[in-house]
Amino acid sequence: HALEENKIALNYATFTGHGDLRSVGVGKNDVKPTPDQMKSMKKLLDESMEAGSLGLSTGLEYAPGSYADTEELIELCRVVAARHGIYATHMRSEDIRLEEAVEEAIRICREADVSTEISHLKTCYPEHWHKADKVLTMISDAVQSGLPVLADRYPYIAYGTGLSAFIPLWARQGERNEIVNRLKNDSTYAEIKKHLLYKEKQIGGWKNLVISSCHLDKNKIWEGQSIQDGAEFYKISGDEFIRNMLIEEEIRTDIVGFAMSEDNLQKILAHPLVMVGSDGTVAAPYGSLSRGKPHPRYYGTFPRVLGRYVREIPIMKLETAITKMTAMPADKLGLKQRGRILPGYYADLVIFNPGTVIDQATFVNPHQYPIGIRDVLVNGTPAILNGDHTGSMTGRILRSSS
Repeated sequence: HALEENKIALNYATFTGHGDLRSVGVGKNDVKPTPDQMKSMKKLLDESMEAGSLGLSTGLEYAPGSYADTEELIELCRVVAARHGIYATHMRSEDIRLEEAVEEAIRICREADVSTEISHLKTCYPEHWHKADKVLTMISDAVQSGLPVLADRYPYIAYGTGLSAFIPLWARQGERNEIVNRLKNDSTYAEIKKHLLYKEKQIGGWKNLVISSCHLDKNKIWEGQSIQDGAEFYKISGDEFIRNMLIEEEIRTDIVGFAMSEDNLQKILAHPLVMVGSDGTVAAPYGSLSRGKPHPRYYGTFPRVLGRYVREIPIMKLETAITKMTAMPADKLGLKQRGRILPGYYADLVIFNPGTVIDQATFVNPHQYPIGIRDVLVNGTPAILNGDHTGSMTGRILRSSS
């Protein structure tokens, strides 16, 4: 209601975040919900979907969502299925336990009878790159058996996340101050350090982990610099630099990690069961949304697919790429009269030049708009005209039909 009252320029829909649901219903520690807590979570989820949420989204690599077992997720997803919603999951693992994570997503889909979306499907770290074919086959086999499973992918070989993702899950329990205190405690940190050294080996050295955003002004000099750069400057180890940064920043530091292969990126992106998704958030080259050096996917995902992976490296046809960005996601999300150019449909249209469209955002300078996009219509009204914003605020809140 607040967004509708204040007006927005784009169409907006949302899922119910499992991490928030669990924080409210259970707390932020690694415990199983009691029967009453489970009942409370299911009730909150049902009320959220009644209000228009499209379904449940999980971040199973992050606390506190990671503390949920598969049975908890199946039970919650039965609520989603009853309202014909979607289960969207950032899986438990994108590297060492990737196959098990995909199998869990498929099991939830099957046992809860819920439409399932595997978010930003990837294989991280060189020793796991060979798993791409296996997990794509697992998803294809699930669809062949009648299960409603799709995935999405962004067109970059680096991921973006919080620096705290590099400390073990047990150390991420509780409130921010509790996590910081574990980092400050030398004996506890000795155990955390073992995990950090393992992660350093996985990613191929701290040169491949770049700080994208810091909370404190004094640390913003490190935005765009690698963990290795910071460690060398202070003449300390990379894990000590991470420890100090997380303590100073109270965990509020974001990073970009270069961990994926170009071959796998193309293989996954071109797969018929994979759509295009940015895994990004809102950014702008001006004002408060211009802070830091965020992942360039925020600005470049869709034009990069059209320019690089349709025109320059043609791994798919133009019409296939457009379908992966429009009709497929509209159908998956259950958005009525959207995603296609048809009589009676809402006119959400992007006018671009297929010969010039391309991203300009880089990891060094991400706050750059793409080129080759001339006009954008939102619900039939021009929001962008000849490359400039018109000031139009004709976006709508898209609620589930439940």
